[in-house]
Amino acid sequence: MKTFPMFLTLSGREVVIAGGGEQAAQKARLILKTEADLTLVAPELDPELAALVAAGRARHHAGAICPACFGDAALVFIATGCPGVDRALHALAKEAGALVNVVDQPALCDAVTPSIVDRDPVVVAIGTEGTAPVLARQIKTRVEQMLEPRLGDLAAMAGRMREAVAARVPADRRRAFWRWVFDGAPRTLHASGAERDAARALKAAMEEGRAPDACETGLISLVGAGPGARDLLTLRAVQRLQEADVIFYDRLVDPEVLELARRDAERVYVGKAVGAHAWPQEKIDAVIVAAAKRGQRVVRLKSGDPGIFGRATEELDAARQNGIAVEVVPGVTAASAAAAATGRALTERGATDRVVFATGTCRPGDADPDWASLLLPGTTLALYMAVSKAPAVQANLLSAGVSPDSEVELVASASTTGETVTRCPLSDLAATVVAQKVQNPAIIFIRRPKTAAIMVETSPNVAADASGPAPAQMPRLAALA
Repeated sequence: MKTFPMFLTLSGREVVIAGGGEQAAQKARLILKTEADLTLVAPELDPELAALVAAGRARHHAGAICPACFGDAALVFIATGCPGVDRALHALAKEAGALVNVVDQPALCDAVTPSIVDRDPVVVAIGTEGTAPVLARQIKTRVEQMLEPRLGDLAAMAGRMREAVAARVPADRRRAFWRWVFDGAPRTLHASGAERDAARALKAAMEEGRAPDACETGLISLVGAGPGARDLLTLRAVQRLQEADVIFYDRLVDPEVLELARRDAERVYVGKAVGAHAWPQEKIDAVIVAAAKRGQRVVRLKSGDPGIFGRATEELDAARQNGIAVEVVPGVTAASAAAAATGRALTERGATDRVVFATGTCRPGDADPDWASLLLPGTTLALYMAVSKAPAVQANLLSAGVSPDSEVELVASASTTGETVTRCPLSDLAATVVAQKVQNPAIIFIRRPKTAAIMVETSPNVAADASGPAPAQMPRLAALA
């Protein structure tokens, strides 16, 4: 980031706007939303700005302009509409040590004005560092649609009651209480116009010392982080990350995904590598259950989809055996992202009508899967964690009669900046992995399209004459897969 987003406290502090025309009026409208003391510096003011002065909402300095005009300002806007005058005023303001924004001259700006979604006291600021103001407005429009118009009133009511809640609701229940306020009945009631009912519900829960139906234990969410790119997470996955008290993640989770989490959430690395498990599964089960028993919201963040080679069953069982609420938040599995990287569908009409997800690596000591039994005609076989087993996969399939020319696609680091796609015939799979240095995380696709044969059926009840079959005797053709 070239600019750091920060909210300035302006209550009771001076903001100076240098200019008396429409540009200055635009900035004045913005600052009047705050509790700042507004000073207008210009020889003359247009009618809108003059009316503000007449109403006592701003002061007017019409005399000579010098650095002292800006000396006490928390923020200065320079908006005369004349680039040369703006530069001269910028020099005076900087001599006074002011924080300055010069309209339409980013190179002269210490601070930039974001697009703002105003639900006072809830304020969302959107900036693009001056590169794409149209995009900022588009984002603003979407956020405006997401937040109900009177959300700020609910936030203000919560703020007024924060001390009372702190006195009546134990600390270990407080986060769940406020989560209920903004996710549950109070927000729903308030958004529908029933503000009094929302306030009554909040106060009743506060007197009880807890949110209605709140669990004494926490929640474990097995969340799919997707194949890598953070914009492939589901909305629910992002929501769980932003609610989490503690996040347990492994080596395949992209660090950018963790940037979506609540800033003060605890992050615990439980790295697991093939053949070298730094954290045994039993230990992972124990720590996520222990955290939930402390009343925390736990996210077990897994690459791809938790239900596909993600060891979710062990963690689901551990939670249920200990009476902990648990949920699965599905994610985009690696095979889907890898197929997208190849520019092809996983199924193709008339060629492949089934997809099989299989693993190339089983538990230590287990025999390799019989991959050939899975690769029937009409199948796309997606192999996870199979790079190191490429020679065994190749030998197994060829020995079962799969054509050496069968097409193979190897997709590594799908959806990330390191994504690679390599193609080869089955006969070259093992050599290609070595030559191209294909490494995990990777998906190996092997496609075995349907084979067609022609069967001719002739009705036995009608005899053919010497001139050939009559129309009723014409052969019926059927394609056999």
